[in-house]
Amino acid sequence: MAKRDYYEILGVNRDASDDEIKKAYRKLAMKFHPDRNPDNPKAEENFKEAKEAYEILSDAQKRAAYDQYGHAGVDPQAGMGGGFGGGNFADAFGDIFGDIFGGGSRRSNVYRGADLRYNMEISLEDAARGTETKIRIPVMAECETCHGSGARPGTSPVTCTTCGGHGQVRVQQGFFSIQQTCPKCHGNGKMVKEPCPTCHGDGRVKQHKTLAVKIPAGVDEGDRIRLSGEGEAGVNGGPPGDLYVVVHLKQHAIFQRDGGDLHCEMPISFTVAALGGEIEIPTLDGHAKMKIPPETQSGAKFRLRGKGIKPLRTSEHGDLICHVMVETPVKLTERQKELLRELEEINQKDAQKHSPRAKSWMEKVKDFFQ
Repeated sequence: MAKRDYYEILGVNRDASDDEIKKAYRKLAMKFHPDRNPDNPKAEENFKEAKEAYEILSDAQKRAAYDQYGHAGVDPQAGMGGGFGGGNFADAFGDIFGDIFGGGSRRSNVYRGADLRYNMEISLEDAARGTETKIRIPVMAECETCHGSGARPGTSPVTCTTCGGHGQVRVQQGFFSIQQTCPKCHGNGKMVKEPCPTCHGDGRVKQHKTLAVKIPAGVDEGDRIRLSGEGEAGVNGGPPGDLYVVVHLKQHAIFQRDGGDLHCEMPISFTVAALGGEIEIPTLDGHAKMKIPPETQSGAKFRLRGKGIKPLRTSEHGDLICHVMVETPVKLTERQKELLRELEEINQKDAQKHSPRAKSWMEKVKDFFQ
């Protein structure tokens, strides 16, 4: 079977530039790479065909011979051996291999420092009003002796002779040329012959530092406060990471928070529930008075507008919602018991009028068992 024209395979004109040829090849290689086409048996054949065409046309001497004599002017085994021919092909394939598998043809030796997390517990009052506090955290900071180089003062790291400072080496494995982390410098690209006595060649040391943290008013459970540049130091001069302070609210003795609203339970006496009255309830700003209407039942809810918390990302205050609970008297005297019995006798004479809920409930029970 006659071979197709190399220019036709790549889809370029015969006067195409080297960049145009390389771009066309990369496009085809990405399209027909076997790893991307496991269900297409022709993909590998198309991939090899494009690879052979690029190997010839990316080499100036081979391209000139091909332009003059066609396929007869070039070695028919030029693209079928264990290697990839000239350096241009290896460079192009290295770029494509990186595009397919999420890497580049060369890694940077400079790394950003890790982000840190600090869990902070604060009171509900501090969350509502805002506060400022200090925290002490352990971090990996740049070594002050070697200024992050890892080398003893007066010396400098040297370029790794294995990878030439790239941090990666190219390994030939049959048809593929694979980039791997350099086993000698572990990807740094440099070697420290005389390690710093303080950090032992790492370039960073473990330290504790104290930071001031401003807690804005209205923060809630799980909110994060970012302190830029206060994370761990970078590697090989890379930028530091960030510190995230995560807010956790301590359990409050009275209030439960729900967004901007506050909830609390307020016990009231049997007399106040029956006759009505005025009670004093706590708020985050002190105390407030609330009227209880006559015949209030246990579990009734009363709302005090604007007595909650102003959340961090809204402009309106929440409310204070008071759940009243009728408290049954305890440790009664004989006189109190006598009065309660008398009251019960009166109630029973017209139970439907004085205890409508109990009457309705009993009727439902009777209906259920009929």
